[in-house]
Amino acid sequence: GYREALRRKAERARKRRLRLQRRKQEAKAAKEEEAARAAEREARIDQWRAKCIQEVEEKNREQELKAAADSVLSEVRKKQADTKRMVDILRALEKLRKLRKEAAGRKGVCPPPSADEAFENQVESLKTLLKNRTELYEAEERALRVMLEGEQEEERKREMEKKQKKEREKLLQQKLEIDSKLFGDPDEFPLAHLLQPFREYYLQAEHSVAALIQIRHEWDQYLVPADHPEGSCIPPGWVLPSPPTNDTWATAVR
Repeated sequence: GYREALRRKAERARKRRLRLQRRKQEAKAAKEEEAARAAEREARIDQWRAKCIQEVEEKNREQELKAAADSVLSEVRKKQADTKRMVDILRALEKLRKLRKEAAGRKGVCPPPSADEAFENQVESLKTLLKNRTELYEAEERALRVMLEGEQEEERKREMEKKQKKEREKLLQQKLEIDSKLFGDPDEFPLAHLLQPFREYYLQAEHSVAALIQIRHEWDQYLVPADHPEGSCIPPGWVLPSPPTNDTWATAVR
């Protein structure tokens, strides 16, 4: 009896050690799994944060570039206005000298030809200078407008890409919802394993001529107009199941 008691005591101690080891291993595995999930969450958060920062930086750079271009364009327009005002002043000076020359002529006072020549040379020199400046400012304005139009085109292209990406994500989400309604939750029932029989069925025509002929014959029976009295056309997409009509069916669906 003493030996039996010792054996039972040793067995209990062994089982206790095994339980403690198993619990320790389970706790370690749970801790590692939680750490892996936390690392995955942190990685997703860091990726999302980096994406947001990149978008903000790109937007700020675009705004800074646009503001700089607008500032330069405003400066160019100011220079053009100054040049136009100088041209108007030069024309007014020509008109004023002509009026004064006519008034002096009526009084019998005539300026020497050298004065007229010097005035005309100075005016032509100023006109040439203003013309060159006007052409230079117009070239700068055209270059800035081309740059701004290019930036606007890039912005429209990026907006279009974002819109298309959102549309693709929306269509993908709709497809996942339809697959979930037809085949169940993918987390609970992996679609790759669940849809294998359906893939084999729908792809059998690629491996068998007899199957191809049979499937084509069956499909040809539905190649009729929508209002045909003896048939119906093929639906354009998945035929989704209707909602449960009673509690028993709803229980089975769940």
